[in-house]
Amino acid sequence: MKKQFPPSELVINNDGSIFHLHVKPENLADKIILVGDPGRVSLVASHFDSKECEISNREFHTITGQYKGKRITTLSTGIGCDNIDIVMNELDALANIDFETRTEKPEHKTLTLVRVGTCGGLQPYTPEGTFIASVKSIGFDGLLNFYAGRDEASDLELETAFKKSVGWNLKMGNPYVASADEELIERIACDDMVRGITVACGGFFGPQGRQLRLPLMDPELNHKIEEFKYGELKVTNFEMESSALAGLSTLMGHKAMTCCMVIANRVAKKMETDYKGDIDGLITKVLERI
Repeated sequence: MKKQFPPSELVINNDGSIFHLHVKPENLADKIILVGDPGRVSLVASHFDSKECEISNREFHTITGQYKGKRITTLSTGIGCDNIDIVMNELDALANIDFETRTEKPEHKTLTLVRVGTCGGLQPYTPEGTFIASVKSIGFDGLLNFYAGRDEASDLELETAFKKSVGWNLKMGNPYVASADEELIERIACDDMVRGITVACGGFFGPQGRQLRLPLMDPELNHKIEEFKYGELKVTNFEMESSALAGLSTLMGHKAMTCCMVIANRVAKKMETDYKGDIDGLITKVLERI
């Protein structure tokens, strides 16, 4: 017997769209570019040759259109892994659940998802303006820990090595390590993006080692993160979504990766706030390669 998804679990609006995104199954392309900022959706879509729909609800702004013969959806997630949990579950439902029968479709549809965002660089060789592709993402957010298959979808060896190296305090939760899709990394990153380990944080201030009025649980954590090395990879950057995207995509059978432009170098203590024009170069690369 097919599993039924009741209205309390799969929430469908009266117009047939999914609850938060307000997107209908027919609105969704198989290639998806995710951004954090709702305003950045229009920047991505400004390159489209044509647009077939535009939908907005809360922080979720969606445009689907054509770019050089490719049907692409660009969608804003807002900030944080909690929002990625909403977006990924609803995108997967749109692709793989029949909304009429509320049952899983007989054939699985694989989505290709690339997150384009901004980040803080953690190495001397990642100054402002650097494009970074997240090969591995260490999730400080804890999201994947709530799903069965968490260990199978994680790089447990890297996770153990990281916790040992930095002397991880379990009061801060249990980090997990998610991997980007290898083929997608090769296709999108090519030879003009730095490849590294990304730490996805559950906040912008304390979790990323920023200290204003509140003291930190471990004031030396950032330094220990910067020094950590796993094989040929070092931790190159902080951001706030890559671990949930990679981890959930692995569990759901989708292809996903994150690439970001550095707008702050935490080692040099420099920050670039006027980056809107520069990130368009990263967007263009992703549109060409997705």
